Amino acid sequence: MSEIIQAETNLANQPQVITLMGPTASGKTALAIELAKQINGEVISVDSALIYRGMDIGTAKPDLTEQDGIKHWLIDIIEPNQTYSVAEFRRDAIACIEDIVARGKVPILAGGTMMYFNGLIKGLSSLPNADENVRTQIQAFIDTHGLSAAHRKLSELDPESGQRIHENDPQRIMRALEVFELSGKTITELQAIKPKPLPYMFTEFSLMPQDRNVLHERIAQRFDLMLTNNFEQEVAKLRNDTTLHIDLPAIRSVGYRQMWLYLAGEYGTGKVAWETMREKGIIATRQLAKRQITWLRSWSDAIELETGNVDNINAVMRRIR
Repeated sequence: MSEIIQAETNLANQPQVITLMGPTASGKTALAIELAKQINGEVISVDSALIYRGMDIGTAKPDLTEQDGIKHWLIDIIEPNQTYSVAEFRRDAIACIEDIVARGKVPILAGGTMMYFNGLIKGLSSLPNADENVRTQIQAFIDTHGLSAAHRKLSELDPESGQRIHENDPQRIMRALEVFELSGKTITELQAIKPKPLPYMFTEFSLMPQDRNVLHERIAQRFDLMLTNNFEQEVAKLRNDTTLHIDLPAIRSVGYRQMWLYLAGEYGTGKVAWETMREKGIIATRQLAKRQITWLRSWSDAIELETGNVDNINAVMRRIR
C-alpha cells in the first residue's frame, strides 16, 4: 500500500501537461487558446500538417490574430518538400515542454495527429536507425532468392513477425530483417521493451462529436471557408515549386491533394471539376475525422468533451489542478 501512496505522491509532484485531442474541425485550437489564457499556458501543435511553411489556408493554421498573444510551438518548422517523423516530433515536443515548464508556464498539447500523441506519451521502441549497407544486402538476397524466401527467413528468426507481416510486404520484411542484422535482436523483442515514462502528469481530454452530422457540417463549412480564402491560389503557388510533387506527405494532406489534382486537370474543367474537387476534399476530411475518432475511442485515459460545447473550457478547468 505504501508503494501505491508513494507513486501517487510522485505523480502529483510532477509538472502538469494538458492534452486536447480530437478530430479535425472539432474546435481544439480555439479551446487551447482560451485555456492558455486562463492557466498561463502555451500551445504545442500536435498536427502533421501545421508543421509546413507556406501551407496556411488548407491546414486552418491559426494566424497571429487568432493566436491572440499565446505562443504556439511546432508550427511552420519545415518546408513542404521535407519529411518529419514521429521520433522527430517526440524529440521536439519534449524540448518544448521542458522550455515551457522551466518558465513556470503550462504546456497545452493540441491537435489531431494521434501517432504524434501516441509516440510522445506512450513512447517509441528503441529500434536502430536504417542502414543503407545492410538494406542493400537484404535487397540483394531478395533479388536472388525472392521475397518469399526472405519472409521464410524472417519467420525462422522471429515467428511472431513472420505471422504478423504479410509475405507480400517487402518494406516491413526488409525492416524486420534489418533490425535483426543491426541489433542481434528481433523487432518483436525490441518493440516489447517499454520506454521510460516522461516525468510529467498528462491530463488528457478528447473532443468527440455526439452527433457525427454536426461534425460533418463543421467540416464542410470550414472547407468552403478555405475556398473563399484563396485556397486555390495557395496550392497554385505550391505547384510552382519544382521540388514538390503529389507523393510527398505534405501534398498528400487532405484538401491539398484534391486541389492539386484539380489544378492538374484530373477532374476535368469548369464548374463540374470545381464541384468534384470540393466534394472529394470534404469526403477526404470526413474520412480523416473518422480515423481520428477511431483512435480516440481506443484511448482509455482521455476525459471526453463534446465537440462545440461552449462549456468545454469550464469542464477542463474543473478537471485540472
